[in-house]
Amino acid sequence: MQLIRFNDDRLGLLTDSGIVDVTDRLGLETNDPLKEYARKDLDASEYEGESPDYDRGEVTIESPVRRPGKVIAAPLNYENHVEEALADKDIVTEEWFTIEDKGYFLKAPSSVAGPEDGIELPFTDRRVDHEIELGFVMGEDVKDVDADDVWDAILGYTILLDVSVRGDQDRSNRKSYDTFTIIGPCVATPDEIDDPHDLEMELQLNGETKQQQNTGGMIYSCADIVEYASIGATIEAGDVITTGTPEGVSAIEGGDTIDAEIESVGSMTVEVTERDLAFEDVDVQKSQKDE
Repeated sequence: MQLIRFNDDRLGLLTDSGIVDVTDRLGLETNDPLKEYARKDLDASEYEGESPDYDRGEVTIESPVRRPGKVIAAPLNYENHVEEALADKDIVTEEWFTIEDKGYFLKAPSSVAGPEDGIELPFTDRRVDHEIELGFVMGEDVKDVDADDVWDAILGYTILLDVSVRGDQDRSNRKSYDTFTIIGPCVATPDEIDDPHDLEMELQLNGETKQQQNTGGMIYSCADIVEYASIGATIEAGDVITTGTPEGVSAIEGGDTIDAEIESVGSMTVEVTERDLAFEDVDVQKSQKDE
């Protein structure tokens, strides 16, 4: 199945002929229906053969999860991106480190947006890069889980654009602006994916291929990331995990168009806009206490 959220928090099945709305059929009541679907351990597969309620072109497709509890991200998880990052000090200013060295990082849930929301750059005087990644949504809670036991806890896979301001700030800071986590267009359930570590993915910027890689190039697997992230911490149904980007990251600016595709998962087009605010123009007022 391919599960999508659309038209102000409706949950649907994306089929070749259109969208089957399963919101009422499953009794979903919240404004985050995929998270509710996961937490209630529901199954929409019986509705796959029904006639569509909508054509894909007549709905607004939103991020599959409206507001995940956590967005957990793996840094430097493709060897060719490690080499690229170390050669470009705008990307990383220190030596290579692994998940085992420094762990994962978190992105603010408020940074999540759908493909039709687009990316809004908050200022124009900082380099901001695109990063295509295979992401996935957890289908149940896990804690202290072994990698071998992770697979049954994954609800499905999606495309994630990890938009990144370059600089010395903490990753969670410079990757958490609004619209800096574009997710979509759907969540493909594991029965749609033969092997999540053998999927071709491609990102084009204004029609030019910038990133093209098979997910088999990951250093740490999807299950490895969850195993590490769950040490002493509960990973909840509806949380989003993302697996790192390959080489080919480059700067984006207002007016750009990003086309992202992952085999067996889907494709999406995302427009980039920018605000008329430069970082250097922000007037930060500092107060000091009298000593």
